[in-house]
Amino acid sequence: MKFSCQTTDLLRALHLVTRAISNQQALPILGNVLLEVEGKRCTISATDLELSIVTQFEANIENEGVITIPAKAILNFAQYNSDAEVLLETSEGTQLKCTSKHAKTLIAGESASEYPTIAATKKEENFTLDATPLLDALHMVTFASARSSLRPVLSGVYLRAEKGNLIFVATDSYRLSEYRIPLNSGNGDISCIIPTKVLEELKTILGSYKEEGGGKEEKSGGDKGKKKQAANESVGVALSNQQIEVSVGDTRLLSRLIEGKFPDYQQIIPKEAKTIVALSTKELLTVVKRMHYFAKETNNNLTFQFSDNKVHIITPQTQIGRDEATLETTLEGEQNKIALSSSYLLDFLSHVDDEQVQAHVTDSMHPAVFRVPSNKQLLHLVMPLRLQEG
Repeated sequence: MKFSCQTTDLLRALHLVTRAISNQQALPILGNVLLEVEGKRCTISATDLELSIVTQFEANIENEGVITIPAKAILNFAQYNSDAEVLLETSEGTQLKCTSKHAKTLIAGESASEYPTIAATKKEENFTLDATPLLDALHMVTFASARSSLRPVLSGVYLRAEKGNLIFVATDSYRLSEYRIPLNSGNGDISCIIPTKVLEELKTILGSYKEEGGGKEEKSGGDKGKKKQAANESVGVALSNQQIEVSVGDTRLLSRLIEGKFPDYQQIIPKEAKTIVALSTKELLTVVKRMHYFAKETNNNLTFQFSDNKVHIITPQTQIGRDEATLETTLEGEQNKIALSSSYLLDFLSHVDDEQVQAHVTDSMHPAVFRVPSNKQLLHLVMPLRLQEG
């Protein structure tokens, strides 16, 4: 195997695929990447047996071939090489010589036959999505899934098709996010649960495709205003009973699906609200951030009292003190009261880029439903806490 390529192409590909490598590998070889050159392209792959990421880029190939090498070693070479072009060639079968104008590195690899096979998904359902609304959906949904594996179905995002839309749902049983985006093609019997980790990696892949058709990768993050803009890519999705494959440009992401039945979440969404309150996202976020200091001492409890176009927010009395605030609002309906988690509110509000949010409240015993007036595709629900006297 012998080929040359741009250092930036090699580094970007390694940054993408190495996200599939777990810090706790069941097998040492899973800390490697698979490097394969054929025709005019170099393909780099990585897997942890649950998630696989495969990407390609153009290269000048003299001799085709394949090898598997430690990911950290090749990433270290590419990351700290200031030369624009690099030459990679195998030596003595399982060694890789990495040469550039000012560097010469030798990396000990292994035979590609020792590396796990990454099989393509048997396509039973196929559909396409636009990258930008898909990235919006992932941004607003994945944070609401459970971080524990005690109930595996809650550690993923539920997908289902309905009337030309694809619906994303995530919940940890204390809060829930639902987001709808249009399906470009296909509208079959789509119903599956995708591991949240996989969709977090998909966010990074989508974020790496810029308007110019693929720029430098940026660090991922859920902070308000830092959402990455995807290029106008068409994202292909293939599903089987046990696996999903997502294609974005030259990159493919493959993963096992989560087995089990997702909860019938629609039955907990209140059918109507007695009180609808419009709030400034920035003002509410600032207040909740301040009051969380006291609220976290009492199970993150914040009591919201709605009346006379105002919302009064109170923390219970704690050993370190208490806090309260009053915000001007637009109120429809009757006076109301509910206790909500400051932690869950912070999670939600920090993901909202719009200027205003609406709280739909039935009473203190039913979930509060949050909507964004400028984004009808989104619904966020937070379960109530026990009301405490201030």
